[in-house]
Amino acid sequence: MAFWRRLSSGDATGFKFLFSVAFLYASMAAIAYFVLHMKHISPLPFDAPLDQFSEARAVEHIRVLSEENSGRQEGRPGLREAAAYIKTQLEMVKERAGPNLRVEVEEAQVDGSFSMMFLGHSISLGYRNHTNILMRISSMNSHDKDASVLMNAHYDSPINSPGAGDCGSCVASLLEIARLVVDSGWAPPQPIIFLFNGAEELFMLGSHGFMTQHKLKDTVGAFINLEASGTGGIDLVCQSGPGSWPSNVYSQAAVYPMAQSSAQDIFDVFPGDTDYRMFAEDYGDIPGLDIIFLLGGYYYHTSFDTIDRIIPGSMQARGENLISVLKAFTSSSKLKVASERKSLDVDDDSDMAERAVLFDYLTRFMVYYPKRVAMVLHNIPSALFLFAPFFLYMRDSRTHPFLSVFWAFLKGVIHHTAGILLGVIFPVLFSVIRLFFAYPMSWFAHSYLAFLMFIPCSFFGLLLPRTISDRVSHCQSFSSKKIMKVETSDEARFWGAFGLYAFVTSAYFFAGLGGGFLTFVICVSMLLGWIAFCLSVKSFGYDSIKSPMFYVIALAPCLLYSVYFGGFLALFLIEKTGMIGVPPPFGFYLADVAVAAVIGLVTGLCIGPIIPICDRWLAKASILKFLLHFTVVMFAVSSQFFPYSKDAPKRIVLQHTVFSSGGNEITDSTYDLAVVDSNSMEFVFKHAPEVAEKLHAGPSFSLSNAEVSPQEAWLALFPVSCVVTKNGRFPAKVNKILERYSHFPHLKTHKPPTRLEDGTRRVHLELSLGSLEEIWVTVLNITGPLSGWSCADGKLPAPELPEGGPPSYLLRLSGNSSEKWIFWLEANSEEEVRVDVAVLDQRLDEETRHLKSLFPGWSDVIAYTSFLSTYFF
Repeated sequence: MAFWRRLSSGDATGFKFLFSVAFLYASMAAIAYFVLHMKHISPLPFDAPLDQFSEARAVEHIRVLSEENSGRQEGRPGLREAAAYIKTQLEMVKERAGPNLRVEVEEAQVDGSFSMMFLGHSISLGYRNHTNILMRISSMNSHDKDASVLMNAHYDSPINSPGAGDCGSCVASLLEIARLVVDSGWAPPQPIIFLFNGAEELFMLGSHGFMTQHKLKDTVGAFINLEASGTGGIDLVCQSGPGSWPSNVYSQAAVYPMAQSSAQDIFDVFPGDTDYRMFAEDYGDIPGLDIIFLLGGYYYHTSFDTIDRIIPGSMQARGENLISVLKAFTSSSKLKVASERKSLDVDDDSDMAERAVLFDYLTRFMVYYPKRVAMVLHNIPSALFLFAPFFLYMRDSRTHPFLSVFWAFLKGVIHHTAGILLGVIFPVLFSVIRLFFAYPMSWFAHSYLAFLMFIPCSFFGLLLPRTISDRVSHCQSFSSKKIMKVETSDEARFWGAFGLYAFVTSAYFFAGLGGGFLTFVICVSMLLGWIAFCLSVKSFGYDSIKSPMFYVIALAPCLLYSVYFGGFLALFLIEKTGMIGVPPPFGFYLADVAVAAVIGLVTGLCIGPIIPICDRWLAKASILKFLLHFTVVMFAVSSQFFPYSKDAPKRIVLQHTVFSSGGNEITDSTYDLAVVDSNSMEFVFKHAPEVAEKLHAGPSFSLSNAEVSPQEAWLALFPVSCVVTKNGRFPAKVNKILERYSHFPHLKTHKPPTRLEDGTRRVHLELSLGSLEEIWVTVLNITGPLSGWSCADGKLPAPELPEGGPPSYLLRLSGNSSEKWIFWLEANSEEEVRVDVAVLDQRLDEETRHLKSLFPGWSDVIAYTSFLSTYFF
């Protein structure tokens, strides 16, 4: 009570209003969390009716794939076991099919070679003996060449991961959908193809094999690709196209719609890709959807991606959506085979030829409208803003000259823009200052800390322009003719904020992006709120605190959506910061600055719309001081938290590097270590002294004094190696390696070189992978006067241009290590061609396994053995 007695009546009212608004936003945040984590979905049990999708039945498939198989990585027996399990389940479904269905199950081996761009790098890929499992379900009166719907999921998993979410959850969903189609007695109007591809983690090789080799590829008229960048939660449509037909079908059919056209705007910002690329872009123009689990990103590509991490309700929502959307696709008149799609004139249906604007409202319903409608809707707010000064001038032309009114509107835009910018700048500034006294990412394992740290200082920035403006207006002496009434000035301030959101909406549209719907909704809601405010002013007066409350209440549906949208974006980024690796010095700041900036921007979207009306009560010195003090306290408190836990692990790469020569000789052996976020290996050694002692580094290890792990040592991980931070190299023993392997990878000529008519020499090579048994991939880096090769249809990819080095060409090979790779290289001069070979073997010797076990439980260690050798021809 003493606190309230020390405040003036205006400050006390402001604090009451602040706490009321805080309670409102906290309630909306709780609702958003409830929806994002699927708390509103009731999973069906194992004994649910057979004509319904059951999460429990799907989860049982995940359990088998992630727990009973010994790893679903290329080169390991678990991948073959997974393929056998999937095929067995499909054969069981086939046996139950009724007389109205034709069900075909097929196992296909795919081989091929091609080039692609990934993470900004050009690479070529060669593969063989990768296994795809297919099922085709059609009615008895269908034909082999009928347009079909493809449903795709990959059953392989990344190194070191059980792959429950990525992508056991996807495979399980399709197995349950296939069972549901058969057991429900539904005869699909058009055929359905279920593709379980066995090599997505190796750069979409399984889907490439289907799109380039399978007889059914040209019959696919639409596809649904399932992926997972986490273990559940919102199952977002991240990409759709070509055209807007797939998203239109989804918007009409999904039971729990989860789609936003803005997702495709930012998809390319995050490193990675999916099989969608093969179907809709690189090797086909098939209309389709890319649907991805996005929450639970802490466990993505880690050993913690286990069945207990699957977020309850996620599989149920995904399954009910899939079966409904699948039925809509198979019933659509727009489902066409490849030859028919090419002959269609897209001008006949321009709405379907371009991406549409769409978004879900808390998974309850979808809002969808084509681009030509967006062209009108998204530019109406800008037109209204430009018209508003004329309206205000005509309403009160004797009191205020038109230029005065126009200048007031322009100042309103400037003030609100400044507030939004300051709302981002202050969190970033505080985050940088905090790093002088604490570890980066102290909020990583406790995401709520990030919101408690950065929202108050962002709110401070939003309110600051009003405070400065009020101080300046009181300090300067103006003639009474130049001073606008408070009511009129606040009206101009409102329209200024409205104008900013209106211009952003128009800018989004003319940039060809789909994310302008959020600011458009804000503009519409602000207009409704303004009407409610004006009516409340007539009833309660301009100085009553009830008037802004009516404005806020009118905006509540929009604000709830902003919290839902912004909260998801912030949570997704917080989880993904564990995968951001950038070399020092900037990498030290990257995660904190990125999270601070995004939360500041989200705060501007969520709170910004109420600022023009409510800042009159909130922009007080006492409230600003409170926000600053609260920020400082939260930064101090957060610095005491440890950044990691078993629920939010730190990613570490432990590479046992073996340098070999001649196929049976080891020249050197080292441990190369890398981390994948802002805290370097120094942090790990400080909190894991057993590891430091084992590597003879000592707890006082310093990067400045350590031997740096060179870029070329990480060739086996290329191009993923470009997004991790290489920290150090340490000596390793050799003798245990010689006991495990009888032969090492070796590259040699298998017949004499030949001369072509143009003087080019062709070198014929044979690559043996020795006695390695669990090979993930082999990577070749070829430098020298290369003019051609037998890989990727004989076409060289764009060369890599390393700083200070010659151009090089990268080739990744995967599949069946017992066979030799035979290929040739062409050189257009007598200069030597250099070939660096890196082979990633997933088996570890006893010494490396022991070293891995010393790392603390809050870390996830990806460990493997890399064999490196160099040859000249």
